[in-house]
Amino acid sequence: MLYIVLVLVLAALGLLVAALITANSLWAWISIGLSIVAGLLLVFDWLRRRKKRSAEADASVEETADDPSDETEEASESEEGDEKKPEDAEQTVLMPATGELGDADETEPAASETKPIGDPGEEKSDPADVAIVSELEIEVVVVDEYPRYHVTTCTWLETRDTIPLGIGEARQLGFTPCALCTPDAEIAGQHRDSA
Repeated sequence: MLYIVLVLVLAALGLLVAALITANSLWAWISIGLSIVAGLLLVFDWLRRRKKRSAEADASVEETADDPSDETEEASESEEGDEKKPEDAEQTVLMPATGELGDADETEPAASETKPIGDPGEEKSDPADVAIVSELEIEVVVVDEYPRYHVTTCTWLETRDTIPLGIGEARQLGFTPCALCTPDAEIAGQHRDSA
């Protein structure tokens, strides 16, 4: 668009010079007309770019509003309370909806890191067991990038790195019980036996 405007301005300048040399007013009027067209093209281009930028800004605002990971990060930050952390410390954010555990700075994991293969199914918990375990402060473990919580003796865990959580907190964060180690049934059974 700018090249067209430049050509029009140069043509208008050439016609203006021709009008001065030949003393013909027609060339001057054509020069003025080309200058007006060039100005209108510049205004049109400016308005088009402005509209495009505002559309892109609106789209990015909508993407930010629709991004579920932002809500999870905000929820994690609000649960931390007023606890202060150094700015250069790496923060870990739990994202149970996708079963992921990610860095707050959204960096990709190193190529040498390997993810555990397979995901155990979800335990079909008895509602009575769920009522019992949700009141307890028993510790369970979760694995990076998987949505299940487990008892520490679960065979699926093997040598995987685990993160300890209270069972109530794990359920609040959206983690679900593992079908292999059936933590809800096991913990509820232990609680009944001890009571």
